Amino acid sequence: MADSMTAAERSAMMGRIKGKDTRPELTVRRILHAAGFRYRLHAKDLPGRPDIVLSSRRTLVFVNGCFWHGHDCHGTRLPKSNRRFWNAKIKANMACDARNLAECRRLGWRVLVVWECALRGRGRWSLLALGEEICRWLTLDFRRVTIRNIKAN
Repeated sequence: MADSMTAAERSAMMGRIKGKDTRPELTVRRILHAAGFRYRLHAKDLPGRPDIVLSSRRTLVFVNGCFWHGHDCHGTRLPKSNRRFWNAKIKANMACDARNLAECRRLGWRVLVVWECALRGRGRWSLLALGEEICRWLTLDFRRVTIRNIKAN
């Protein structure tokens, strides 16, 4: 099926996609705040500019969009057109994510990755269950964890 938009319209639409303060990120922030955790946002001085930084717990939280970060779930489907470009873009994003996470761990930070599919679509967590899982992880001594959709766990 051909794209119903011109290249300029598609480019303008893709350019409006937000990189921070997304709905999944705001949801995780609300959960943390309601549980009494305080944090700072988008630390420019840390690798990958983590979405949430809990300095007192030496913990970083990345809230990743499944499409942009190449998560293998129901929410990820490459566009049918220009597949070579999208494959290269997503693979580069994944490589950058891996480097950033490794560097964060090398610097002594604990890392939590929350995938968009944990908050939306089939297999999403209830907000209560997600909040309990995040709080449990924050109070224990795990170094790294990934929260994704329930069906994938």
